[in-house]
Amino acid sequence: MEEGLGEPSVADNAKPHGATAAPGAPSLAIEARGLVKRFDGTLAVDGVDLSVPEGAIYGILGPNGAGKTTTLRMMLGIIDPDEGTRRILGHDNPRDVARLIGYLPEERGLYPTMKTYDAIAFMGALRGLPLAQGRERGRQLMEEHGLGYAIERQIRQLSKGMAQTVQLLGTLVHEPKLVVLDEPFSGLDAINQGKLEKLIRSLAERGTTVIFSTHVIAHAERLCENVAIIAGGKVPYAGSVNAARDRIPAQVRLETRRRDGEWTRVLPQGARQEGAFWHFPLPESGVEPLLRALIEGEAGILSLSIERAGLHDAFVAIAGEAAAQALDAEPDAETAR
Repeated sequence: MEEGLGEPSVADNAKPHGATAAPGAPSLAIEARGLVKRFDGTLAVDGVDLSVPEGAIYGILGPNGAGKTTTLRMMLGIIDPDEGTRRILGHDNPRDVARLIGYLPEERGLYPTMKTYDAIAFMGALRGLPLAQGRERGRQLMEEHGLGYAIERQIRQLSKGMAQTVQLLGTLVHEPKLVVLDEPFSGLDAINQGKLEKLIRSLAERGTTVIFSTHVIAHAERLCENVAIIAGGKVPYAGSVNAARDRIPAQVRLETRRRDGEWTRVLPQGARQEGAFWHFPLPESGVEPLLRALIEGEAGILSLSIERAGLHDAFVAIAGEAAAQALDAEPDAETAR
């Protein structure tokens, strides 16, 4: 089992400089409008709009090649969009607030001969944290995350899980107000994926905005209130997880003692029978009128359950079967289910 992630140690965050919002509306950590990016004539991102409230945990969902990484890099100012605008922590130029941002790229990379706390300090220094302070915080973070025994080890002496933890701590060492994680769960075993989810929740509880990309929908469903779905460089949906799930009617699963009779006429059109169970969408009138009709018709109800659609079902309905199949084909897709 890989050594893993622990509790975060990030100071309480103040409001970002220059952030403004309409009275009563939540302040936005990120606002992107009409982002477009082409590479060698190929359209990689096609008119992406995103709004991420301060303090939110926001997920960007889609298979590899959908445009997730390119979108994140445009928002962070690592690359410039060909068209569109982005505003981050109240600034039009993302580079103006680079020191307030922690970014974990999809491509993991640390200098193999560096000691762990030096690697953390080095990443903090890239965001303006003095090296001496970074080394002190690096040691403290390693201790707090249960890796104190590895403080003097070189990166090349660590397991893959430990190395990913060190890089994540380096992303947080300068106490950013916005944390951007590109496929952070990739390569972690199920236990460490759970620990990372706990870490993300703890960051948000402290007021830090967390935005992460993933091709594993289960993480977003557990963590996020709002998500954006990216497929083919476009965003067919951006909004709440609940609203996405509500696009598909809840399904009723009914088991009765009697298999036939007049009572079957009260079942909605399209109801199908599989063995001892009936399956059909929940009627718009709700379940109460149906229950009364079943009781009056002496159907003999043995069990009745209402199953709300999951985010994966919503993804299929919104992005299409091809995008869903590409999503499910990713290596880590089954691990988190």
